[in-house]
Amino acid sequence: MINNIFTIDAHCHIYPEKIVDRAVAGTDNFYGVKSSCRGTVANLMEEGLAAGIDHFIVQSVATTPKQVRSINDFIAKEVENSHGIMTGIGTLHPDSEDIKGDIKHLTELGLHGVKLHPDIQKFKIDDYRCLKIYELCEEQNIPILMHTGDSRYDFSNPNRLLPILEIYTSLTIVGAHLGGYSIWEEATEQLNSLPNFYVDCSSSFPFIGTKKAKELIRKYGAEKVLFGTDYPMWSPKREIEAFLSLGLDENENRCILNSNAKKVFKLECNK
Repeated sequence: MINNIFTIDAHCHIYPEKIVDRAVAGTDNFYGVKSSCRGTVANLMEEGLAAGIDHFIVQSVATTPKQVRSINDFIAKEVENSHGIMTGIGTLHPDSEDIKGDIKHLTELGLHGVKLHPDIQKFKIDDYRCLKIYELCEEQNIPILMHTGDSRYDFSNPNRLLPILEIYTSLTIVGAHLGGYSIWEEATEQLNSLPNFYVDCSSSFPFIGTKKAKELIRKYGAEKVLFGTDYPMWSPKREIEAFLSLGLDENENRCILNSNAKKVFKLECNK
């Protein structure tokens, strides 16, 4: 626990042992960073629990439609083996020939949401291919954790996200990286007042520092922010230390570390 708060990391990536090195290297190359951690469940447990984190929302991203169900099977199996320490969210791909079936499969597995990464999966958020995903997730009350923002591309920036939030008003979307990786201030200005939009604070502190992060968090409002480390990219211990250095009040900390994630992803952990 962190400051007597049951702490939830709402943004963790995990990979099977046989592909973990290749998968992490691919993400490192995409972002031009060197990940701090390994990317396996065992390492997540070691690093995360030592940092005081109690629960982990885990995910992975399908780069082709044929990967969707095998990834979701992997996530569900690891969650089942975690004895309640992990919650899983599934992946989808807009080029799948059976998106409805893929969503049925992931919900039957007990996964609590969907992760999309437009920049890596190479689709624009407002691409027509994605509309079925939004329609079905809204209909079935399935939240979407979505990578948002990248100054190098035009896949996931606010101009692409805003129309979807305004059309699918009952769809909950969590925008990773304070709503706009590498365009933090622009994203906050455009997205901070949308009722169906949340953000997580992953992959932000190392780039913008804690003073700016605190300012942006308060623009969104603590009731709209989830804590996330983006494991394995960053050390859970360092991300917790950075978060605590913000100097937020007790209610803000509780919202961000606990209650928002429980609300969005319908978590059953009762602490």
